[in-house]
Amino acid sequence: MDLLRPEIQPYAWGSHTAIAELQGRPAPTREPEAELWMGAHPSAPSGLDRDGAATTLDAVIAKDPERELGEAVAREFGGRLPFLLKVLAAGKALSIQVHPSRAQAEIGYRAETEHGVPGKRRNYVDDWPKPELLCALTRFEALAGFRQPGDAAAVLRGLGVERLFPVADALADTGNLKGALAAILEWPADDRDELITEVAERLRNVGSPYAQVAADHPGDIGLVAALLLNYRVLEPGEAVFMPAGGLHAYLRGTGIELLANSDNVLRAGLTGKHIDVPELLKITDQEAEVPLVIGRPVNASVRAYDTPVPEFALYTVEPTEAGTGLPGEGPRLVLCSEGSAILRRPTETVKVARGESVFVPASDGQVTAAGHGKLFVAAPGDLSY
Repeated sequence: MDLLRPEIQPYAWGSHTAIAELQGRPAPTREPEAELWMGAHPSAPSGLDRDGAATTLDAVIAKDPERELGEAVAREFGGRLPFLLKVLAAGKALSIQVHPSRAQAEIGYRAETEHGVPGKRRNYVDDWPKPELLCALTRFEALAGFRQPGDAAAVLRGLGVERLFPVADALADTGNLKGALAAILEWPADDRDELITEVAERLRNVGSPYAQVAADHPGDIGLVAALLLNYRVLEPGEAVFMPAGGLHAYLRGTGIELLANSDNVLRAGLTGKHIDVPELLKITDQEAEVPLVIGRPVNASVRAYDTPVPEFALYTVEPTEAGTGLPGEGPRLVLCSEGSAILRRPTETVKVARGESVFVPASDGQVTAAGHGKLFVAAPGDLSY
């Protein structure tokens, strides 16, 4: 078992307090801290010490994939750890985005590589899917999945912005949410600023939670696109699962995010980064459901967050003093979010305190956790999916 040195991503939408306070560092921080990455993604692998030397988790796994991942996981995922565990701390709205399926990612990555598409213009930075699960640590606001077409049309018309009436009427007649999204994202440049200004003013006047999106990203057409999405509030312990094709955006709060080991993102607004509307529409599935996931009790100490993907499974553990078996099989990442715990196997003991994380290789087998606190455990999912 290895204590990890996670990587912090200082994206502009991050929090100045949440990650620092979790790790016991002074807060507020000078720069925003958006994500704490625990895993082996090549762009920001976690550091660790192995055999007396500093190294990274991706290097350790590459040296002996079967020992670290187990034979089945190494074979299924090409010798890569299939998941990435994050603490996500949103101080303001993230981009509206969607993620591809495995087949879409493989095709898109291959095509962009063959055509030499440069990095900042790429939609596909790797050939993996990126389903994800977000479990709230604090009250967490999100836009998650499309509204029903009739509801979305009523919202657009209800604003009283006449420019949007044709979009609302077409949506009510056809139910084509992707068509409405395209109409908004491709709004004529000479009228765009006026539309955004009028929508933002109406939202402020009615006290809509979407008004904060306007404040976070002034002048961004994504504000209007956001009205097509469901506004959801998660209480601590509640989660949402984002499948391939599900359009979403995170707005405010701190949560645990578990996702396939990918960084493929196609954006629809609330960003200064590259937006490829035709490719976005090809990937977006207006029927994709973004379900609320409630932890299922496994026993008195363990809850499982069930998701229909092979790349990952998420559990929470509130260990007893006598010890609780660590759930999951194969390689696992363990994050302590409250208190502290002792992880034990027959030949080794590791203490993990609040804000600390541990990699448990598959070769370690059964591990128990003892103490008073709360652990998040990431493991491979059901490989039969």
